[in-house]
Amino acid sequence: MKSKKGILLVNLGTPDSPSTADVRRYLDEFLSDPRVIDVNPIGRFFLVKGIILPTRSPKSAATYQKIWTEEGSPLLRYTIRQTELLAERLGDEYMVEYAMRYQNPSIEKVLERFRKEKVFNIKVIPLFPQYASATTGSVHDMIMTLVKNWQIVPDIELVNSFPDHPIMIDAFAQLGSKYDVNSFDHVLFSFHGLPKRQLMKADPSGCHCQQIDSCCAKINVNNQYCYSAQSHLTARLIAEKLNLPKEKYSICFQSRLGKDPWVEPYTSEVIERLAKEGKKKLLVFCPAFVADCLETTFEIGMEYDEEFRHMGGEKVQLVEGLNDHVRWIDALEDIARN
Repeated sequence: MKSKKGILLVNLGTPDSPSTADVRRYLDEFLSDPRVIDVNPIGRFFLVKGIILPTRSPKSAATYQKIWTEEGSPLLRYTIRQTELLAERLGDEYMVEYAMRYQNPSIEKVLERFRKEKVFNIKVIPLFPQYASATTGSVHDMIMTLVKNWQIVPDIELVNSFPDHPIMIDAFAQLGSKYDVNSFDHVLFSFHGLPKRQLMKADPSGCHCQQIDSCCAKINVNNQYCYSAQSHLTARLIAEKLNLPKEKYSICFQSRLGKDPWVEPYTSEVIERLAKEGKKKLLVFCPAFVADCLETTFEIGMEYDEEFRHMGGEKVQLVEGLNDHVRWIDALEDIARN
């Protein structure tokens, strides 16, 4: 009997509940990852344990409570749904599972499930369209750490990124088309932020990132794995699909943490500038996320909407995530098979 092929979808993670204790446990594991906060280990320990967790955990718990559902967090709900729909598409020849990089279900437990089922041909798909060491790199790191001591090291394919996948781009465009794009004063493509130092580490030449003007404008050998350059590529392709002229949209980055400089422009500052220019209605895509989560539903859909109204605007309209959209499942199937 021929063994099945394994497909492992990996998302970032979510607390087990919106309680302060569970949120603290999640943040502790997440922020203690040296690929996430890439500083001296001792400094990271005191920063996370002594400053971030005591102050951020109660605030984040209160925020999670605002988006929590009977099925858990939106990110968990849609990751499960994506796994179910992909399994239906792929059929009995495949074993499709999902895991979270942080918290539950853990990558380790799901890999053990593959091993028990004698699945030794595994494709790992981190659910991050754009590559970053703190997301996809961390997933790859964990996978290799876990399997290196297996007696039979499986045949593993690690998907790096898919920022320009045409079916995914089409899915984002279809979601945006549900709104009358022309009725909005401006469109934002808001990606999760990263410290600039992490972008510079990803530049093998050491003379491209942050060193030349418009370093992210086009993909080349120096920035092909740069998170910002890939983000610009994704946004540009969605904009082209929607026939948006360059002056109609902006690319920006949200969710800063700490005082170090992060990739710019910041979403909060772009929204403030647009309000001062008299813009009233903004449409916002979040193409770094394939499932709605805290950063989309709350940060954009609630927090920035409220701030924009206080600045004189009328509406920040979030374009919902890919979630269980049929074209996104089409894209996942294509990535899994090819």
